[in-house]
Amino acid sequence: MKKSDLVDLVAQQKNLPRQQVEDTIDSLLDAVGDALGKGERVDFRGFGAFAVRESAARSGRNPRTGETIQIAARKTPTFKVGKELKDRVNRPST
Repeated sequence: MKKSDLVDLVAQQKNLPRQQVEDTIDSLLDAVGDALGKGERVDFRGFGAFAVRESAARSGRNPRTGETIQIAARKTPTFKVGKELKDRVNRPST
């Protein structure tokens, strides 16, 4: 499902204008991105949690040349699925 598919689905289910739903989803995604940019955790009860994981700087090796290189420290957004969502995905289909 793409973002446009989600917008269409929500607009149809809630009988709202498509543009209003799209603006709301854009605002939600911006808020999540801004919070993660500040290093905050974002929890959606029953769905999951977004967080930022930090990786320390380390040495690596270029597989092509064998040369040792320095890999910079970085932050990576992560998602941990919630129990309710995991149960919904693993529910036997009827």
